[in-house]
Amino acid sequence: MLSTYPACFLKEKTGYSVIFPDLNWLSTCGESASKAMEAAVDCLAGYLHTAQMEKKEVPSPSSMHAIDPEKIAQELDVPFDGAFINMVSVDVAAYAKVHFEKSVKKTLSIPAWLNQLALEKNINFSQVLQEALIAKLQLH
Repeated sequence: MLSTYPACFLKEKTGYSVIFPDLNWLSTCGESASKAMEAAVDCLAGYLHTAQMEKKEVPSPSSMHAIDPEKIAQELDVPFDGAFINMVSVDVAAYAKVHFEKSVKKTLSIPAWLNQLALEKNINFSQVLQEALIAKLQLH
């Protein structure tokens, strides 16, 4: 499902800052307008994916015409020149599969006796490692 939110693109000396006013002023940046749009898609996908994973409500998007780039520039004390509003769209589920949930192969070493016991018990090594890392990193 496609999610679309308005974003304010503010021209700065070294590129663009991007602000999502509907999402607690979520922000990102890019060295050019196209890099800023790529960063905006990634930022929006990450925010919405995290909200889904944590079962948090996300505000509905405003109309593109309801966002005033001049007001946002004033609030952030940045020049208004070159500011514009654009809709940023992302299929969160598809984006997450490629960028957030992609598995990577790791090679590790364990004692032979531990390997044998785990194989006898049909232990899923990948699952155990993931669970251990989540616990160790206190991500629960």
